[in-house]
Amino acid sequence: MAPIALLLWLGAPAVSAADSSAAGAGKGKEKGRETARVLRATELLITVPNGPVNLGTGAAGSTLSGSLGTVTVSDTRPGNRTWVATVSATDFTRAGGGTITKANISYWSGPTTAFSGTAVRVPGQLTAAQQLPLSTPVTAFTSTKGSLVAATSTSWEPTIVVNIPFSTIPGVYTGTITHSAA
Repeated sequence: MAPIALLLWLGAPAVSAADSSAAGAGKGKEKGRETARVLRATELLITVPNGPVNLGTGAAGSTLSGSLGTVTVSDTRPGNRTWVATVSATDFTRAGGGTITKANISYWSGPTTAFSGTAVRVPGQLTAAQQLPLSTPVTAFTSTKGSLVAATSTSWEPTIVVNIPFSTIPGVYTGTITHSAA
């Protein structure tokens, strides 16, 4: 049977509508990473790896997985603040027809890999056993900081798992994973 290759694009991060309408939103790049920025002195910023992730090749009926790279949320907003990072996916599609639906794409955040500042950080899915399908957006991470904490950052290295259905047509499939924070 011919192999199936999966190429995953990482979508530009999104900022919440409330934050972007308050000060105008901007997007930028920093050292191979996409950023979404609320333009003001205090902000909620999410940074994700920039570019495609090649999950490799596999046969119909197999599973492919790989790291998406480091995702970081920085919060310099004043006062008691909570943020929720969510993740969503598109279906993986093949030019000329063929789809691996997002119900076959699972995500797990893993633990905090780096942090600064004092906050309560909670991963959405600490272990592979807790992975969730991306048929709908899921919570990747949450964090709450106290009123006396000026700034915090939280990083994690999520894993994506793609179950290739037996009916999948051989070829190269592409899809997009998008992280957002609000």
